[in-house]
Amino acid sequence: MRLSTKSRYGLRALFDMAYHAGTLPAQIKDISRRQNISPRYLEQIFQDLKRGGLLKSRRGPQGGYFLSRKPHEITVHQIIMAAEGEMALVDCIKSGKGCKKECDMETECVTQNVWREASKRLNDYLESVTLKDLCDDAQKMGVEKELDHRFMYFI
Repeated sequence: MRLSTKSRYGLRALFDMAYHAGTLPAQIKDISRRQNISPRYLEQIFQDLKRGGLLKSRRGPQGGYFLSRKPHEITVHQIIMAAEGEMALVDCIKSGKGCKKECDMETECVTQNVWREASKRLNDYLESVTLKDLCDDAQKMGVEKELDHRFMYFI
């Protein structure tokens, strides 16, 4: 199994929003600059994340994208699912009939249990990691927070 850039960049972008903007709207151009991701590609990814219920958007000068829930309520697994769809190490263990063709070894495949358990453990781990956990890790690593200039007022 290999995750596409959609889920990897989606995770980086949502982490960026949680870390730098918190509950305030974040703009694509700022996320793009900080994470070195094409703004056009981010727009495409954000459409999937919006459909997945992880993002909302607001138009206007103070607008942008913002998380639909608090960072401690959004897991890495939810982000990957919104970007990729169902996640399994091999097709033959996906729920329903995920195989592209019938498996000749379906009834006598000993390794299927290995892949099923490995997928379960991976999914359980990804479900246990939240955006808040990533923000805490970034803070421990000393990642500098960038203040949003749109919301700074000088007297």
